[in-house]
Amino acid sequence: MIKKEFLIAYQTIVRKEFVRFARIWIQTILPSVITIFLYITIFGNFIGDRIGVISDFNYIDYIIPGLVIMPIISNSYMNVVGSFYSSRFQKSHEEMMVSPVPDYIILLGYVSGGVIRAFVVGIAVFLVTTMFTDIPVYNMWLVILITFLTSFLFSTAGFINAVYAKSFDDINIVTTFVLTPLTYLGGTFYSIDALPQVWQDISVFNPIAYIISSYRLAFLGLEETSLVLSLSIIVVLIIILFFVALMILSKGIGIKN
Repeated sequence: MIKKEFLIAYQTIVRKEFVRFARIWIQTILPSVITIFLYITIFGNFIGDRIGVISDFNYIDYIIPGLVIMPIISNSYMNVVGSFYSSRFQKSHEEMMVSPVPDYIILLGYVSGGVIRAFVVGIAVFLVTTMFTDIPVYNMWLVILITFLTSFLFSTAGFINAVYAKSFDDINIVTTFVLTPLTYLGGTFYSIDALPQVWQDISVFNPIAYIISSYRLAFLGLEETSLVLSLSIIVVLIIILFFVALMILSKGIGIKN
């Protein structure tokens, strides 16, 4: 059973994380809303009219699931990597490390902050999409589940990056050279089946392609990849990264020294 003191510690970390990104919402939430507005305006309207229909859906409807999951991935990741690295830079994390709070409570607190920001941004972005189209959501519970799993996964990845980052420049390396390319190559603006065979084979190793595919199923009811396979990959990655993050915390790698 989790002690009451541990729950208080967890709530304190989560509250701190929420206040941190909510206080500067112009920097943390608004940019994603503006970006999606531009994406839909340019790709959905101007280019979409020329592309026409994909898998029996209008192009703008087809790309919306990918456009919604993009800021969810980036915001959950950046919230944790930015917050924990800042605490390392300011040495404020030392107070937590010498406290009797278990490592998993600290990790869950930061990850939960990333998950909350992802949901806030995801809702804001989805509201923007309703200005352009009125597609019904096929399975809202599945949307919520995938949003939670995806944000949990990338929040944990952000924590690991924050531990190993040696400068503020390092926290953007993964976003620039890993997350952004994988997102654009994951079928956000097109169907993986439309790619040449060699690129289809490469996409098999892109976890974000499975996330976008499962999100498209949740929104449109369009199954491009097995939902069981997609969810299994996400859950396995979560388990691996979470235990890696716990090991890092317990050993104090890049934290206690």
